[in-house]
Amino acid sequence: MSPLAGEPIKRADAERLAGVLKAFADPARLRLLSLIQSAPEGEASVSDLTAPLGLSQPTVSHHLRILTEAGLLEREKRGVWAYYRLVPSAIAAVADLLTPPRKRATKKAR
Repeated sequence: MSPLAGEPIKRADAERLAGVLKAFADPARLRLLSLIQSAPEGEASVSDLTAPLGLSQPTVSHHLRILTEAGLLEREKRGVWAYYRLVPSAIAAVADLLTPPRKRATKKAR
């Protein structure tokens, strides 16, 4: 996704962004992103996330898969465990697309 330069969003970008926003549009997924971002190493496994969310392991895995497929998380397999971490560039791209061009210019000037 490329930041908007004040012109209307292209159809392909709109479709990609809609898919990403759909992944964001769930309270459990937003909490997962927050829990992973605030984890001491910036990463977490399913077992680290089930208790704080109060959800079953299969449900947490399902949400993590959706976030990974949307490009918001990276998954790294280590032995029998998979660890998830945020993809900062994906989060930044969404923020840029949702920030009006004038505010984006002000933010970059700081």
